[in-house]
Parts: sequence; structure tokens; C-alpha cells
Amino acid sequence: MATCDECGKQENMPYECRRCGGSFCAEHRLPENHDCPGLEWDDPVGVFDQAEERDAGSTGGSRLGVRERARSLWRSYVRNNATFVLLLLMWVTWIVQLGLRAFEMRGIEDALFVLRSSHPEYVWTWFTSVFAHGGIVHIAANSIGIFFFGQVVERRIGTKRFVGLFLVSGAVAGLAQIGATVALVGPTVSVGVLGASGALLAIMGVLTILNPGLTVYLYFFIPVPIWLLTIGFAGFSLLQGFGAFQGGGNVAHWAHLAGLGIGLLYGTYVQGQVEPPQQLQFGGGGPGGPGRGGGRF
Repeated sequence: MATCDECGKQENMPYECRRCGGSFCAEHRLPENHDCPGLEWDDPVGVFDQAEERDAGSTGGSRLGVRERARSLWRSYVRNNATFVLLLLMWVTWIVQLGLRAFEMRGIEDALFVLRSSHPEYVWTWFTSVFAHGGIVHIAANSIGIFFFGQVVERRIGTKRFVGLFLVSGAVAGLAQIGATVALVGPTVSVGVLGASGALLAIMGVLTILNPGLTVYLYFFIPVPIWLLTIGFAGFSLLQGFGAFQGGGNVAHWAHLAGLGIGLLYGTYVQGQVEPPQQLQFGGGGPGGPGRGGGRF
């Protein structure tokens, strides 16, 4: 039994692509049906040697050949591994944040990575804020959840759609937090948000629709069905968003709800198109913690 690298369908006798080496179902076995990076090589065997011979006549050609090979290798790695690339970007962003803080450049950090109600026109922060975090516990908790859940969803819906889900849900979650806070508190309050929990909750939402009974190990050892975890998390965030409990701090609960809502809707859209996961690949994990402090989610 093997999993199709494109749609996640389980296959007893998968097809192996001669060009990229991936395993695919009957529907995606042809290179053009799984967007095979080998199509750009135009030769699955000895491509690098032939490229070098072809480009040896000119320096510019050699450089072009190297660039094309680098792009092909990059696409081959990123396919079905975007979860790890996104995690890497999160930690690189965190290191950059630490550097800016060390040199007391908080203003630059704010302008680059924090989505603020006072500057919604800074469109880049809609997305950079998804990769930025407020503290080590904040980014570590989100990373754990994305690591365990992200791989499962990516292999079901495909890398391109997974990256789109991550970025769109993360950006919309941040904007939703700002909009809800301004509506409930007033426009005079400056709101800033950052973090990947909105995207993480979207991933959880997709899994909840695909397989509500999927067992998740809360805190790594308490088995619960993902539907129960999702409902409990949504209910708690909703009550916290309206201030029913004290101690919520500046956690972006409306971002959590927005991300989860997007995930549930998208899961409903792809339901029936992909094979539902029967178990988490690495045995479980928990949702990324919402973190503490100013507008982290």
C-alpha cells in the first residue's frame, strides 16, 4: 500500500514516475497530470550530463543550465515537503526578529512583521505576520502542531493547495482579529497581531471534516477524537473573544475562529475528492498554543 504523492489516495499498485521518482495513482500517473518537474528537463536519464554538454559552448548558457537544474531540484524537494519549508521560514523569521530586537530596532520589526490596525495598508504584513511570533513558547507550540498536522493535510490536498491554504487562512485570520477587536472595542485601540495559529487551526479544520474520528494525542498522551478537540477549542475561543473568561491576555481568539472556519469550509469543499487520513503519520500531537502577550495567535 502506497500513497499518491499528488492527491494522497491509497494505492495497492502505485505507478512510479520515471522522471521525478514519485509514486502516483492511475489518475495522476502521467507526468503532465502531477505537474512533474521532470517535464522541464525533457529527459529523465542523464539530463545533467546532457545539459552540461549543451551549455558548454557559452558561459551564459552554462549559468542558465545551472539555474534550471537548481529550479528543478528545488521543485522536486518542495513537492510534498512544503510543511517543512514553511516551518523553516517561521524559524528564520524568528531569528531575524531576535536580531532586530537585539539591536533595539523594534520599529523596523513592527513595520516588517506585525499586522496592525493602524496600518492595514502594509499589505506585506498580512503574510509576514503569519511567520512572525512573539516568543519562543509561541513559535515552538505552533511549530509542533504544524509539524504533526501539516504533513497529513499536504499529502491529501497537494502542495500547491496546502501552501495557498496556509497563507490565505493565516492572513485572513489576522485581518479578522483586527476587524473584530475594532468592532468590539473601538477604532481608538491600536491592535497588532502575529503568529501562525490561524493557519494551524485551518489545517485542523480540514482534518476534522476529512475524518472527524481521527485520534489526536493531546499533550502527546491523551487520546481524543479531533472533532471533540476542534469543538472544544472553538467554544473556548468564542467565549474568550467575548470576554467571558479572565486571563485570556492578548491572545487572538478571533484569529483562531477565522482560521478554523476557513479550514472547515475548505475541508467540506475537498471532501470526497481526497482519501481521508486514518491516522496521523507520527502518532499525534496537539494544536499550537495561542501564546501570550500582544496579539499573538
